[in-house]
Amino acid sequence: MKDALTIHRALLEGEAVHEIVRLPVALAHADELPKALGLPADRCLVTCVYSCDGGRDGRRPFLAGVIVPAGERPPVDAVRRSVGADTVRPAHADAVNAATEYAAGLVCPLLLPDDMPLLIDQRIVDGLPADDVVYTATGEASTALGIRGRTLYALCQATPADLFTPAAPQDPRHPVA
Repeated sequence: MKDALTIHRALLEGEAVHEIVRLPVALAHADELPKALGLPADRCLVTCVYSCDGGRDGRRPFLAGVIVPAGERPPVDAVRRSVGADTVRPAHADAVNAATEYAAGLVCPLLLPDDMPLLIDQRIVDGLPADDVVYTATGEASTALGIRGRTLYALCQATPADLFTPAAPQDPRHPVA
């Protein structure tokens, strides 16, 4: 399993400024980061993993990650549209553990499989000053990664997606192909 040391070594190798923070309490889920660190939820990011089926290119089932502020979950329909899948649902813990090598619920947005699409909430990209530090899980219950938002964004190469704006209703007289 990947952990804080794995992330730390990879970031050192890439000369990325970061900090591994020892938490005062063990986390069961990354959504608990704001309380553990005494920070607002928008400074603590969670990587949610979804199981996706089908799509325009006929892909077999695949996993996709979505980076959102702690405590928030995008509508599955928004994830489905963004990754081009036919169906989307939260991934089972065993699938998350096997594919990401992180503990489910404590997934870091770094060092994920190359074939796993990764989205980031557009509000994070637009709203967070580039030099502000954000915190995310490390795969371990007792640590968090502190890293500048722009550095995390550059390293994880997530695709920005507008996940929280409702889709415009489709006019049945003019279906989208």
